[in-house]
Amino acid sequence: MNRFWITGLVPATFTPMHDDGSLNLAQVGPLVDHLAARGVSAIFASGSTGESASLTTAERQAALAAFCEAAAGRLPVIAHVGHTSLADAAALAAHAQQAGAAAIAALPPFYFKPASVTTLVACMAEIAAAAPDLPFYYYHIPGLTGVNLDMVEFLRQGAARIPTLAGIKYSAPTLYEFQACANFDGGRFNMLFGVDEMLLSGLAAGAHGAVGSTYNFAAPLYQAIMRAFAAGDVAAAQRLQLLSAQMVLKVIGGYRALPSLKSMMGFAGVECGPPRLPQVALTPAERAALHADLAELGFLAWLT
Repeated sequence: MNRFWITGLVPATFTPMHDDGSLNLAQVGPLVDHLAARGVSAIFASGSTGESASLTTAERQAALAAFCEAAAGRLPVIAHVGHTSLADAAALAAHAQQAGAAAIAALPPFYFKPASVTTLVACMAEIAAAAPDLPFYYYHIPGLTGVNLDMVEFLRQGAARIPTLAGIKYSAPTLYEFQACANFDGGRFNMLFGVDEMLLSGLAAGAHGAVGSTYNFAAPLYQAIMRAFAAGDVAAAQRLQLLSAQMVLKVIGGYRALPSLKSMMGFAGVECGPPRLPQVALTPAERAALHADLAELGFLAWLT
């Protein structure tokens, strides 16, 4: 297998839905068109932002197939295949390989949780083996899964047990561990940082690329942060990153995260519908207030 290595921005895509909560796969094409036009490096489909835990396995397969078809020849698709059932996760991994995904990623089982790194590696090895032709990323997001194990040790054991292990999608603010992972074994593994409001810190810690929700509608802002950092203009990068932090912490934090993010995608010109229960869409009044808050921050100019 040729070395698979992602750099740049990777939007964690929304799963478009109708008002009744059913899939609206007709909107996948316009969403991918929007992202491709903004110079992102890849897309991460059916992750947390894509509400994968609220979808059936069949719905996840249908959504992934739509993303792979729309992105073919333009953007590689990293398919999230994690599930509470390892058998379903393996089935999703096999389907991702058949559907044309470029790589797969998986959360750990998050109801009955792996209690050790050795058990976690065994779980991920079972999933990765179902798609032996695809690079595999572990999806570390302990704030949602409750699985917070040593990621350097995961790379150490995973290197021996998972032949296709490519890296980690690291969605946690523990930058000291992220940096250790980025430097493990001579920088062997592709480390993708997953905390949008801390992108600049992730870059300073050695991130090769970044996966995040807000890259769907504000990619130019984060690309400007990356350019400023690469050019050594730390002051400019800090100024731009502060705007992201203000948006995430003051605006999204004041409403409801995913419903707000889906509304902001609509502000950027691509409606992806409401989230599925148990998440609740913003009311029209909340949506108008969110828009006003974004305008006050000066963030609307970046919603392109």
